[in-house]
Amino acid sequence: MPTVSVDGLDIHYRETGAGTPVVLVHGFTGNSRNWALTVPALRHRYRVVSPDLPGHGLSGRTARPEDYTLEAMAKRVAVLAERLGLGPYHLVGHSMGGMIAQVIALSWPERLRSLVLVDTSAEPPDMLRTQERARLLELAREGGMEAVWEAQLAMNPMAEQLRAQPEFLQTWREQFLMTSADAYVYCARAMAQRRPLLDELQQLSLPVLIVCGENDEPFVAPSRRMHERIRGSELAFIPRCGHTPQIERPDEFNRLLLAFLERVDSRAGK
Repeated sequence: MPTVSVDGLDIHYRETGAGTPVVLVHGFTGNSRNWALTVPALRHRYRVVSPDLPGHGLSGRTARPEDYTLEAMAKRVAVLAERLGLGPYHLVGHSMGGMIAQVIALSWPERLRSLVLVDTSAEPPDMLRTQERARLLELAREGGMEAVWEAQLAMNPMAEQLRAQPEFLQTWREQFLMTSADAYVYCARAMAQRRPLLDELQQLSLPVLIVCGENDEPFVAPSRRMHERIRGSELAFIPRCGHTPQIERPDEFNRLLLAFLERVDSRAGK
């Protein structure tokens, strides 16, 4: 699998297709495999690049908290895109990846053709400040990621429904366990302590699509607030869907994404 060294850390990425570039950035405890149902819908018309963030998937591990700030991860994604010679690209970010995508859009807007924010927020998520989350972070240090997985599943109100889908649950577990304990702890801390960007997002002038599962309660209101602040942005809620529409409702998510990208490219004359 290809990697690029950025600031001394190997960043693994997947690449396929040809055409206008699209960069897909996964969320917390995910990796590039989170886009497995999205890439086939894009690769016939787009050059698709999906990196693994530091400490996630097959990318390098680091024990330094500063490598897991949203700004540090945004820089590594931006440098990767530059090293690959992508030119202006569509940027799609899910959850924590959407927070990273916001930093890229505000720091290097000239590098983007459009921005797609999926089940994410421009503010620190409240759910990262709970006592339950604090216990999970402590457990990651003491018992490792396998212990965190079991505890997190036990706390999940949809645990029985998930156990009824063993293939989905096993895939999720495999990806979760490809996250290092350091990444788990320091990424959670970075998101909880992040700088709110709602006011800054008003500066954006590029096309923006905001997507959210209608059942993803922690991110419904934040999605509406981003839509209100970003002039000309589009907002779409996917019915009967939780936090991962690209996995839970791939057909509908892919239709929304492709239609948006085609509109942007059509207006740009390409």
